[in-house]
Parts: sequence; C-alpha cells; structure tokens
Amino acid sequence: MADKIRQVCPRISLSLKHVCLGVLVLQTSSLVLTMRYSRTAREEGDPMYIASTAVVFAEIFKILACVMIILHGSKYRWSVFVGQLRDEILNKPWETLKLAVPSGLYTIQNNLLYVALSNLDAATYQVTYQLKILTTALFSVCMLHKKLGILKWISLLILMIGVTLVQWHPDADKESSVSKSELSVSGQFVGLVAVLMACCSSGFAGVYFEKILKGTKASIWMRNIQLGSFGVIFGLIAVFVNDGNAVESQGFLQGYNRVTWIVISLQAFGGLVVAAVVKYADNILKGFATSVSIVVSSLVSFYFLGDFKPTNFFFLGTCGVLTATFLYGLPEKKVSLPTTLKPV
Repeated sequence: MADKIRQVCPRISLSLKHVCLGVLVLQTSSLVLTMRYSRTAREEGDPMYIASTAVVFAEIFKILACVMIILHGSKYRWSVFVGQLRDEILNKPWETLKLAVPSGLYTIQNNLLYVALSNLDAATYQVTYQLKILTTALFSVCMLHKKLGILKWISLLILMIGVTLVQWHPDADKESSVSKSELSVSGQFVGLVAVLMACCSSGFAGVYFEKILKGTKASIWMRNIQLGSFGVIFGLIAVFVNDGNAVESQGFLQGYNRVTWIVISLQAFGGLVVAAVVKYADNILKGFATSVSIVVSSLVSFYFLGDFKPTNFFFLGTCGVLTATFLYGLPEKKVSLPTTLKPV
C-alpha cells in the first residue's frame, strides 16, 4: 500500500508504519464520535445496548475478517486454509496459549478500572491513568530492549501531561457520582492501587503482544484469530458476571440498532489496525496516535456534535500533545566519547 502511495506521490516519503498510525488516528476518532452518537441518538424509552455484549461481537467480527483474509490468501482452497489453521493453532498449543495472556490481562484491566472509578474522584482517576504511557515505555525498554534517549523520555512526560489536560474538566467531580467527600481513605487507597495495576497491566499486555507479533513467522491475521478467540471467551465471562441480570431480563441484543453495528464494526477494524501498528511500529507510537485521536475527536465533537466545550486546559493540553509528538520524532543526537590523544 505504501509503495503505491509513493508511486502516486513520489515527493511524499511514507512507510507502512506511518500509514498504519494515520489509519489508527482516523479509526479511533471515528469510533469515539460514533460511540458518543450511539449513546445519545436514541428515542426516549428505548433500552441502551450493553457495552460488554458489543465487545464480544467486535471480537467475533475481527475473527471473521481475519478468516476471510486468510481464506483469500489460500486462494479459497479449503484444504489449504484448514491446514494453515491446524498448523498454527492446533499443532502449536503453547503458541496459542501465549495469546491468552494479553487477552486475560485486558479483561482484568477493565475490571480494575471499574474498581478505580468506584473509589476515586474523576480528576484523580484521569491523571493517574495516564501513567500507562510511561509503563508502556518502561516495559518496552525491559522486554524489547528498546533504547530511549533523554529527549524521548521528556516527550513522553509532556505527552502524559498533555493528554491529562486535554481530558481535564474542572466540573468533572461535580458531575461524577463519586465525590471526594464521599470517599474514605481506605477506599481511595484501593482505587489508587487498582488504577496503578491497570496501568501496569495495560503496558505489559501491549508490549507482550508486540513481542509475540514481532518474534513469530505467523501472520498478524492468524495471531488475531488466536487473540480474538480468547477475547470472546473472556468477554462472555464478563457479560454474565457484570451484566448477567440485564441480559437475562431483556436479551443479549437489547438496544441494538444500525448505529450499534457500525460501532461494533469500527471496534473490530480497530483491533486489526492496532495489531498492524504493533507489528510495524510499536506500542509507544500507538500511544501517540491514540493521544492525537483524542484531540481530533474532541474538536470534531465540538464543531459537529456540540457535546463538547473546550476549555483553556484543552488548548494547553493540545499544544502539549503536538509538542510531544514533534519532539519524539526528532532524531537523538549521538554523543561521541572523547578518544585518547596519541602522542605526536
């Protein structure tokens, strides 16, 4: 794809990494806006769709898309297709089980965030959860031996502060169901531990998945089938643990409409894009792309949906995100060590 872009626009130097990052920004922004619309554009009295069931369908859609891609690659020969699945999934059970780790961690992360939101005020939660940017970088250094210079660490700190300011709302605590006056010291400690564990879980799961993708000969489509299969299992467990009563009373598909299926399709597509970004770029750049998409979706929401009012914190945070992105893209200057002078 990138080669075709170079042929059409020879002056533009694009790589598959940049294309994937650009698509991720567009996909994430579109998903946020569509999800907001799906939550507001419904008639009074209609039930709201259950988010956990939508996650399950997104995993199923992702698996089906990967199956079609692999089937197309095998030129629709069923024996070749089945042979590939058998060789990569059934005949390599250990490799398949490795994908249960990030899938399970993502499920644990979602539950930890629920605990954190129940025990922390909105402002503390927003600030603390941005530590996942640094935990991802730390795990990249430890597990992938990625080298980050001082400039890149500074840009990551600026990015963390910038994203925090972009999402900062002065009236968040007033609108939140959890206020500081209602929280006990022990409850706040539990919430803080939960959000810190979620940050570590997010960083480790992302870098672990990156290590698997980059250290294997299997295609990202095959890996997504494995990851999605465990995602469906853990997702169904989450549905019946957290929303079992609602599903039993009104059904698994309650509140679903055309917009809901669009949201699910965007989520499934996003899973494939994230895998491509992790494969051809890394989790740190994924964090930058996600941060930029937050700014983009907020601006589009302000101009078209009218459900977002930018503050001075937002504009200051936007400058921080853009500055951090620019600084991270700068090449690190190599400092040469002084050599011993030879006598004349």
